[in-house]
Amino acid sequence: MTVAVLLPGPDPALRDRLAAQLRAAGAREIYDELPVGLAEPVLICAGDLVAHDAVIRHVATVPGPGTVALVLPDGPGEPVHQERGQLVPGDSPTGVAGGLVRVGVADLPLLADPFGKLVADLLANGATVSAHRVRLLVARRVAFPAEIPAALAAVAEVDSERAELRLAVKEQDDFFTTYFVSTWSPYVTKAAARLRLTPTGVTAISVVVVAAAAGLFGYGGSRPAWLLAGVLLYLGFVLDCVDGQLARYTRTFSVFGGWLDTVADRAKEYLVYAGLAVGAGGAGAWKLAIAAIALQTVRHMTDTWYGTLHDVAARAPARPEAGGGVAGRLGAVSARVRADTGSVGYWLKRTAAFPIGERWAAMALLGAVFGPRVALIGVLAGIVVAFAYTLALRTLRARGMRVSAFAGVVATEQRDDGPLGRQLSRFGVGGPLAGAGAAVVVGALFLAAAYAGLDGGELRTVTLSAAVALLVAALPAGAAHSRPLHFLVPAALRAAEYLFVIAIGVAYDVPFWCTFVLLFALALWHYDLTARLEKREAGGWLHRWGLGWDARVLVMALGSAFGQATGTTVTIGFYLLSTFVLGSVIWWRNRAETAAV
Repeated sequence: MTVAVLLPGPDPALRDRLAAQLRAAGAREIYDELPVGLAEPVLICAGDLVAHDAVIRHVATVPGPGTVALVLPDGPGEPVHQERGQLVPGDSPTGVAGGLVRVGVADLPLLADPFGKLVADLLANGATVSAHRVRLLVARRVAFPAEIPAALAAVAEVDSERAELRLAVKEQDDFFTTYFVSTWSPYVTKAAARLRLTPTGVTAISVVVVAAAAGLFGYGGSRPAWLLAGVLLYLGFVLDCVDGQLARYTRTFSVFGGWLDTVADRAKEYLVYAGLAVGAGGAGAWKLAIAAIALQTVRHMTDTWYGTLHDVAARAPARPEAGGGVAGRLGAVSARVRADTGSVGYWLKRTAAFPIGERWAAMALLGAVFGPRVALIGVLAGIVVAFAYTLALRTLRARGMRVSAFAGVVATEQRDDGPLGRQLSRFGVGGPLAGAGAAVVVGALFLAAAYAGLDGGELRTVTLSAAVALLVAALPAGAAHSRPLHFLVPAALRAAEYLFVIAIGVAYDVPFWCTFVLLFALALWHYDLTARLEKREAGGWLHRWGLGWDARVLVMALGSAFGQATGTTVTIGFYLLSTFVLGSVIWWRNRAETAAV
């Protein structure tokens, strides 16, 4: 529920219609002017808007606490410039303000005059304003009463319920999802809504279906079992799409649901990696699974932080990739390809990144036809190529962005620094990226030494030396993470820790499944960090339970040097898994209780 401000319009009957629509969208009170002292979001609606009920409801229920504005392609509203889903200052308008803004609580003090150029004033005062474009439905602004009948007729011509079901599908998705899932998943979404299933309930069902697929890949041992596993994996991915579609269709969003969907997606995928490794059998299969989980998690970290960097750059007064050069040219090419929706180049660009739909399709198809080992090899090959492609291009493009991805972010939390790292950061030696990069090199050298077959006292010396050398990455932790390429720091720290864990497993003959379990637990912790970043939620005390990458590396080194490598690996892995589950339950329960007060 919220409150609304309904501005003057050209016709009393239209005003009455808008008032009824605002109440249906959740407005508890409707005012003629902005009340003083509000502590809840406010819907500000122009009195000249003619739209479907769903348009107003959608703007009112956009997930997240921030400010969102309706954007129309043309009309009498103030010109606006949209980039990456945000409204930003710009000289080349991409649309006009649609006369409907939901102002978040944090941005209420930035409101200058709701009767003036509302969006421009909010942007000028530093607000982040998300854009909500109208698709399939109708929204128009009218200047005179004579224009109202034609606008209402245009609204009546569109079946709102049918349009809303199609709107539940993402506007731009990946090739496999677009042509092999979204063509029929809306029917499943509608059925789920009729059955009164919740998005979280659909997520839970998808976890069960994917777990069954992983079990069949692991223990089926026959081609019919692999075929059934491939079908179940495909259906699990369909349900993974349906949970989000159901949330959009029923407008039942929650921060917890978004967080759970993000974490569950990764957990399901990595569970399939484990099932494929069990089914393929042998140390070689587990090595493939370990490489896949480590690379894919690090790659996701770079994706998340590059997206954050790009969002910050879009809001900056200086445009991203300004000044030309390689970064500017790459940005221009990327923009042209993105704009050519549906072209061969567009789909090649999206598929080259090997997104989740393509990964799951590869595992399902290769596993069903050729078996678990080929599926693992195929998905790992795709991850390697996609990682090289995205890392190279995004690093080049980031060099031209004169902003930092860490703007407004607590760096130590997102770095996953522990108590030891925070103490070392007081020295302030070196740069953040140089320190993290050095840690990756140390981890890679330690892994090479592990494969060289060291043993005895020499191995213990190398292990402890590698752990101490890794801690060099904590020395610049307290320095400002202010450069564009610092978006790579969290991913580099993840890579260094994962390399160290894998090297311990190789050097001390830790069972491969134990190493995989620890990497799985670490991945969940790190995905939790990025999920909270995306949902604008602080980790706080929860992540102190994880000890920090620095303390985990030191404990691993000491435990291994004293002959307890397997025990230490298993203990840390199950400690992280149990505290992740327990800590998440406590965190979200407390958050829900606080929100209810």
